[in-house]
Amino acid sequence: MERSTIKSGARILLGAGLVFAGISHLTNARKEFRAQVPNWVPLKKDDTVIYSGVAEIALGTALAIAPSKYRYLTGRIAALFFAAVFPGNIAQYTHHRNAFGLDTDKKRFVRLFFQPLLVLWSLKSTDKSKQA
Repeated sequence: MERSTIKSGARILLGAGLVFAGISHLTNARKEFRAQVPNWVPLKKDDTVIYSGVAEIALGTALAIAPSKYRYLTGRIAALFFAAVFPGNIAQYTHHRNAFGLDTDKKRFVRLFFQPLLVLWSLKSTDKSKQA
């Protein structure tokens, strides 16, 4: 399989995952996502979940369908988004908040290592080498 096909598939899959997560923010998983909002965020937890859900839907859609000339920028914005929400994962761990089946400190700790992978995924699937 050609590298550009793999990159396109990875980019579209990441975009679809973001859209799914964003819809979940607005519907069935709002309570779960509130567990990840750090106490220092100056908005109501539910408002933060809603705003981040809308952002995820927009970002995921852009990743999946952006014309090739915008993919590099979109990937960098996605990477920044994943970095920006990382404190929520840390808050879930440090405040011992159960959500998404992460009901032990060990599971919450292991989850922390997946966020950098999302950053890397967004960067590698949108880098400028052999874009589709």
